[in-house]
Amino acid sequence: MEIEVAKRLQQTEEYYFSKKLREIEEMNKNGAQVINLGIGSPDLPPHPEVIRELQEQAALSNTHGYQSYKGAAALRQAMADWYLRYYRVSLNPNTEILPLIGSKEGIVHICMTYLQEGDEALIPNPGYPTYASAVRLSGAKAVPYELKEEKQWLPDLEALAKTDLSKVKLMWINYPHMPTGTLATEEIFEKLVAFGKKHQILICHDNPYSFILNEHPRSLLSVPGAKEVAIELNSLSKSSNMAGWRIGMLVAAQQRIDEILRFKSNMDSGMFLPVQLAAAKALQLDKSWYSQLNTTYAERREKVYSIMDFLGCSYDKNQVGLFIWAKIPESYTDCYALSDELLYQAHVFITPGGIFGSAGDRYIRISLCAKIEVFDQAIARMENAKAASSHA
Repeated sequence: MEIEVAKRLQQTEEYYFSKKLREIEEMNKNGAQVINLGIGSPDLPPHPEVIRELQEQAALSNTHGYQSYKGAAALRQAMADWYLRYYRVSLNPNTEILPLIGSKEGIVHICMTYLQEGDEALIPNPGYPTYASAVRLSGAKAVPYELKEEKQWLPDLEALAKTDLSKVKLMWINYPHMPTGTLATEEIFEKLVAFGKKHQILICHDNPYSFILNEHPRSLLSVPGAKEVAIELNSLSKSSNMAGWRIGMLVAAQQRIDEILRFKSNMDSGMFLPVQLAAAKALQLDKSWYSQLNTTYAERREKVYSIMDFLGCSYDKNQVGLFIWAKIPESYTDCYALSDELLYQAHVFITPGGIFGSAGDRYIRISLCAKIEVFDQAIARMENAKAASSHA
């Protein structure tokens, strides 16, 4: 019996990494032992106090029931305190914060709340592929706006304003930008808020990388009047080494929170309470936690620079976040050719930039989520593969 999948899935392919990881798994079964430098999954643990809080709370007999759809009050208060301390943004913990089971679900929640067939949403090219897939799942049309290296990977709002925006209901932005590592300026955030107000477009800012190798975390909501037109997503996955815990947050004006909760409350329930209380502990850590984390990432970044140099790539040392983005040499037809060459010849996987959109076709991305000795091993494999090919 053949059952056709719903129309919403017919334009939605399996996530690239999902497919590639299966291929790598097969290679490993055959003895390849592939070094994966592609995925931004932190390999370091959360703070010991966070793990201790989880253990203590989970050992109690009264922490295992269903939880509020709006999250525990202690977690929302910790999120509000964190936003005020690091971003200088004042939020009402009762009405302007919605804890999420990872910020990725928030992307879908926002799209399903506001978009439908006939609507359009602006998505960055290059950008996180989930923006496009979430827009398509909602029935709306994803309209890419190209980011260019010569414009510092920032949106050209003047050019966008000259296009037909009559069907556009929301715009996805993401700074520090993934995959390019670009920081947004205060000026571009102000222009984005003004752009949203002028064109009646909801500006949706995905902000999970602001603490990684960045001394000055910034929130779009720090712009005066931003709450009128903006929603921000944030996460503990990268900044607190809690990717598998699935803890995110959506912050916005009360009206937006109430609207999105109408969708979310029909999709899932509240998170496990001990996880929420441990997340609150993570948010209460002082700046030394981020400094220690960034010392480690800075050391790893030097190793990634060495890999990029070996490959003949060019890159900007001002980029921040959990990855290094680099332009490939002209000798390669595109990013996939370089990525596959390394995978099949050196058994090292790095991410082809083209999976983030056509504007990434001449770029590659390497994650900082590996230990120094793993980067050293990857370099050795590349050198051996190059020597072998030159003797062939």
